[in-house]
Amino acid sequence: MSAEEQVAVSDKINKIVALLAAEDAVSGLLGIKREVVGLGYSRLSMVVREDMANGHGTCHGGMTFSLADAAFGYACNTHNKLTFGAACSIDYVNPAFRGDVLTAECKEVFLQGRSGVYDVVVKNQDGLVIVLFRGNSRSRNELLVSEE
Repeated sequence: MSAEEQVAVSDKINKIVALLAAEDAVSGLLGIKREVVGLGYSRLSMVVREDMANGHGTCHGGMTFSLADAAFGYACNTHNKLTFGAACSIDYVNPAFRGDVLTAECKEVFLQGRSGVYDVVVKNQDGLVIVLFRGNSRSRNELLVSEE
């Protein structure tokens, strides 16, 4: 890909991210920050707040799921097709605690036609893996932003 093509892809991804972010109320509610979004990739982070704890005093699984799902959503929409999660699985491998800074890194594993597979690894500030998430996406033949 030429430098000019890379700039065009980057500009389009920025427009897609802005469009998605404008409607992403959950990420705002949870304090999720977008660090990097690229073609088939995203990295988001979130601080575990007091109000995110479950009955065991650890981070509620729904919070880490939401972080992983948000990373998945941004990554799978970077190809400029309206794309949704079709299925996912999640493994909670270690607990997260109040005050932890969690980072979700999503990578595209497979994309063919309208179907994609994405892996998300959520780690804490020490690099300890908290969650392993795999999402399957399905896209429509609808553009998110104009090709012009």
